[in-house]
Amino acid sequence: MNDETPPYLNLEEDGDFKSVLRLLERYEVQLDSLWLIPKRDSSGSLRELHHGEFIPQIPRQAILRFSKPYDLVVDPFVGYGTTLVECQRLGRHGIGVEIEHTIAEIAKKRLVEELNPYGVRVEVVEEDSQRLDFQKLLEERGFKEAALVISHPPYHDIINYGNTPGNLCNIAKLEDFLKAYGKILDNVLKVLSKGGYYVLVIGDKYTKGEWVPLGFYVMNETLKRKLKLKAICVKNFEETMAKRGQIHLWKYRALKWGTYFFKHEYVMFFQKQSLLTK
Repeated sequence: MNDETPPYLNLEEDGDFKSVLRLLERYEVQLDSLWLIPKRDSSGSLRELHHGEFIPQIPRQAILRFSKPYDLVVDPFVGYGTTLVECQRLGRHGIGVEIEHTIAEIAKKRLVEELNPYGVRVEVVEEDSQRLDFQKLLEERGFKEAALVISHPPYHDIINYGNTPGNLCNIAKLEDFLKAYGKILDNVLKVLSKGGYYVLVIGDKYTKGEWVPLGFYVMNETLKRKLKLKAICVKNFEETMAKRGQIHLWKYRALKWGTYFFKHEYVMFFQKQSLLTK
């Protein structure tokens, strides 16, 4: 186990700003709203890329800025376990929920393969976040609340992650997708600490040649919970699995259809201002 304190952007101690600057540089912490990230971090157990997973640099930014060493981070759409891997690396406890068994198994394998230098507790829970009692889940594991929630829901129906009932990617209508997302949000916000941060990673989509501003629909659904919107950051990505080796084809399609192909996602930061009740 590492005897050092996990990295923390501590601005509370006088004269500590130099160490903060060193951490900003070491971890390439973003402080503006445009995130130009040249490539995905594929170190350690994250060496294999899976379709639809987000890059490790996103949860890393959120964890370093909005949690302290050994705080609890919760991810209700943990997928392939990226958030939990970053929790292990940065010395935060983590609980991630995944509805698809095959995807959860990949996440669990990654956690076993990844070093845990600070001895934190990380766990993948195979459940439906729409039905899960997060308060009971935390209590059973000895936690009272989460300092940070990181949420990367499916971008509605653009990628099929599996056929398990309750998986949001299988919901036909957009309004039903938003309702299901809202139900998960209500569940997880019950365990977010007052003043804690909720981070939403989301993008838009096309349907029959029409741009659907999914990110803003999901943002509006989130704002219904009386969270304070702190920032909307735009992350650039040069290449995805769908576009790998096919960028000229995507350019041709954009010209033919009178559209544009996506090079961005939104990373939205919200803060919980008061105790929320459903």
